[in-house]
Amino acid sequence: MPLMVSDGIDRLGFLIHDVQRLMRKRFEAKASGLGLSSAQWRLMVRVAKEEGITQARLAELLEIEPISVSRLVDRMEEGGWIERRSDAADRRVRMIFPTAKASEAYAEVKSLAGEVYEESLTGVSPQDRRVLIKALEAMAENLADGETPSCEKIKGAEGAAA
Repeated sequence: MPLMVSDGIDRLGFLIHDVQRLMRKRFEAKASGLGLSSAQWRLMVRVAKEEGITQARLAELLEIEPISVSRLVDRMEEGGWIERRSDAADRRVRMIFPTAKASEAYAEVKSLAGEVYEESLTGVSPQDRRVLIKALEAMAENLADGETPSCEKIKGAEGAAA
């Protein structure tokens, strides 16, 4: 079935990419006072959400090479943001934990992210917001190829916390 150009579906990928890029730029501008690079705050958020995550898993989630994660972790550890610990079961595995400094910054990062989300959704009704989220969740599930989409992990974590 051919796509109808008038429904805008031909621009979907560009729109998703542009919105993500613009949200990231806006967030980086707001978060610049925290003294973290974009890569560092992305790593910090992952570590805060998944305390004890391995460096290998961080590389996978951040979609960067393991050696790059190792260097990034080195800098973050030197800055007092995170700490490495050896896994009790396998001393070769390095687990990453946030420090108190990172936990405090994470709360601020969440607040800044909320501001960016609200700015981006200005003029979008609560009903349309729910439809947008459901549609994006469905798209993520459709494309996940057996891996659990991040949105499902977050939804599961929120449910467990309630």
